[in-house]
Amino acid sequence: MQFRQLRYFVKIVEAGSFSRAASIVHVAQPALSQQVAELEERLGVALLQRSARGVRPTAAGEIFYKEASAILHQLDQLPSVVRSDTDQPEGTISLGFVSSLAPGLVGFLDECRKAFPKVVIRVSDGDSLSLEDKIVSSSIDLAILYEDAFTTPLARKPLFRQKLFVVSRQPVTADGSTISLQRVAELRLVLPGKTNGRRALIERVFAEAKLKPNVVLEADSLVSEMWSVRNEAGCTILPVGDLSNFGPRAFAKPTLIEPPIYFTCSIVHSADLPLTAAGEAVRDALAKFIERQLSQASIVGAERLPEQ
Repeated sequence: MQFRQLRYFVKIVEAGSFSRAASIVHVAQPALSQQVAELEERLGVALLQRSARGVRPTAAGEIFYKEASAILHQLDQLPSVVRSDTDQPEGTISLGFVSSLAPGLVGFLDECRKAFPKVVIRVSDGDSLSLEDKIVSSSIDLAILYEDAFTTPLARKPLFRQKLFVVSRQPVTADGSTISLQRVAELRLVLPGKTNGRRALIERVFAEAKLKPNVVLEADSLVSEMWSVRNEAGCTILPVGDLSNFGPRAFAKPTLIEPPIYFTCSIVHSADLPLTAAGEAVRDALAKFIERQLSQASIVGAERLPEQ
């Protein structure tokens, strides 16, 4: 089994077709098919399901994809591990973050460029569950995300807990005060799908209060969710207490839900694969950046974690 076969297989799965993968890796499609056939013969199992609409991994292929991705990630990190040291870390670090945290991380990326000139940071966003999956598959090195419960076997550093707010185009209270969960249940809500971690938290809290959220629209991304709220399709519930980056009149001031609903903000990374020196440097710098923001009360709705 050769490393290039692993790379080819991973690219085929990610591209969803042999032809798209062939154009990405600059290898003729018949040659790619031959490499996969050799892999399947060696392993004694089918790795891909082929159809007119493309290819998708079989159950065995899913396992092989995750393991191959992890192996390739380690291989790609070897030059950084060899060259890097704690004083002058270097290499490429993939950092994921939930979209609602993006505006507050711009300053951190600027700081990293100055502090670690030899480190290249690649950023990607998504919901918390998809970011955790990317950590497990070694698609990214680090992620800063919101969690309701620590259920996945990841290494994590909890940073703070964040209150949730009702986000709307027009004010939902006459005096700008807090809003009860009972009142939220009367609002038309735009929320992510039920597999989303934020949606799961909201559903659980409503169920515990013997209430049911009035979901009128499900959005598949934060962009479409905010666009729907901006166009008054409904309100949403976010761990965001400041929307000034959208402009002064794009949304009403977020309304705090009382009693509070909390998410925990954590930095997570693989518990199985150690971070490089560059990864550790970025992780520690991110934790210090967030700590400064907490000290300056820059994150609306953030609270320090209760001491255990």
